[in-house]
Amino acid sequence: MKNMLRFTLAAATLVTATAASAQTYPTKPITMVIPFAAGGPTDVVGRLIAQSMSKTLGQQVIVENTVGAGGTIAAARVAHAQPDGYTILLHHIGQSTAPSLYRKLSFDPLTSFETAGLVTEVPMTVVARGNFPAKDFSSMVQYIKANKDKINLANAGTGSASHLCGMLFQHAINTQFTTIPYKGTGPAMNDLLGGQVDIMCDQTTNTTSYIKSGKIKAYAVTTPKRLAVFPDLPTTREAGVQNFEVSVWHGLYAPKGTPRPVIDKINGALKVALKDQLVIDRFAGLGTEPVAENRTSPEVHKQFLQSEIAKWKTVIQQAGVQPE
Repeated sequence: MKNMLRFTLAAATLVTATAASAQTYPTKPITMVIPFAAGGPTDVVGRLIAQSMSKTLGQQVIVENTVGAGGTIAAARVAHAQPDGYTILLHHIGQSTAPSLYRKLSFDPLTSFETAGLVTEVPMTVVARGNFPAKDFSSMVQYIKANKDKINLANAGTGSASHLCGMLFQHAINTQFTTIPYKGTGPAMNDLLGGQVDIMCDQTTNTTSYIKSGKIKAYAVTTPKRLAVFPDLPTTREAGVQNFEVSVWHGLYAPKGTPRPVIDKINGALKVALKDQLVIDRFAGLGTEPVAENRTSPEVHKQFLQSEIAKWKTVIQQAGVQPE
């Protein structure tokens, strides 16, 4: 009886302490872990959000880039962190594809995290080196098919947005060609700019400035409708390629067991950030925008993640990709 009483008192004390901690949260800086290299598209989104959230939360949100294994190293780190709200994860679509791309994960994207809200959906662009011979997307596809043994496609590594987009591209045109994985978007883009690789499919957050400057050629966007930032750039469907529509969404996560009041504060700061005019303007310049407010709740985020995991499992299996 005494042992049970001690246990009950200890549990009550823990609950009280957790509640009190949640009420005063945050009392120190928060680490936002980003799974990809500094300067890449996900990093750009994360730093914009972190800067705005810092103002709302009254504590600095420090970005930490933890790269490798398609984002799974960063995700595992956050999944196993203390569930106190001081270590959070900003991840993209890779959170939904990891179960299909990797045989062994030390976390489950659905059960190892508390979802804290969707951030943005970034369109993808099919781009090529500046002196690529094709004039438009249709002739690009024809050129690739005629020269598939000579063409190479850059990506930022397994599980990256550019990897997924490139995989769908090859599947959509029913043509396989050489894929060159890099350790991040920056090195891949540098080689595209230098003409060492031919093609890349990447987020507008990474390609827009290079397209506008004429340093690379843009052939199509992978969205159902054209983009305001590139009104003359056709969609892949308009250009005659079906089943090649993809955008890269981003979301915030905390370790499973993070108190709901803490999640609510993180989510509240995110919502403020997505209405921040500086964030809106910077997103627009990168060819994207914040998600609609009705999609920013933790509940909607979790439902969306679940549906994306199921969708990408089918796509990856149909593409014949074997898990690593």
